[in-house]
Amino acid sequence: MATEVEAKLKVDSHEAVRGRLRALGAEPRGQVLEVNHIFDNAHRSMLAGDRGLRLRECRDERGELVRAVLTYKGPRVPGSIKRREEIEIVVDDPVAAGTMLERLGFVEAVRFEKRRETWRLNGCLVELDEVPYLGLFVEIEGPDEGRIEQVRGELGLSGAPLVHGSYIGLLVRHCEEHGLPVTCITFE
Repeated sequence: MATEVEAKLKVDSHEAVRGRLRALGAEPRGQVLEVNHIFDNAHRSMLAGDRGLRLRECRDERGELVRAVLTYKGPRVPGSIKRREEIEIVVDDPVAAGTMLERLGFVEAVRFEKRRETWRLNGCLVELDEVPYLGLFVEIEGPDEGRIEQVRGELGLSGAPLVHGSYIGLLVRHCEEHGLPVTCITFE
């Protein structure tokens, strides 16, 4: 099984990171608006057990579907950098995939949007993310902690503190603290 290894950092702006990526010769991979559908069972035991079931639709600037991926995420392994089991399947029809999950007894617990700009640098994916209510982040996903730390240093982010929570966890906490509905979080 695949293991996701990544560092997430909160930033005030993407401009400096984007400039460093260009200067280092990173390969731009595109920009999308993600619509993340988080599924759980009726007892919410997946989220409570630090596991996730997500159907992600990635759409271009015209709103056209670029890709859709169904993902299972296992519980996080303790450590400074996030590490967890991740199983992904590309799906052709996200509506049918969502319907299938519902027929299997899962319910959409939360839906949230995220703007993402992706770059490739030294064997890592560098994601410039914008999340409603939460702001701007940089995620560096790579084959191991050493490579991630190398890219983090090249981007001038070695001093930036790591964010250990998932976007979904951070969003739920924010919405609960501010009396906002948690079910659908969008940019509109």
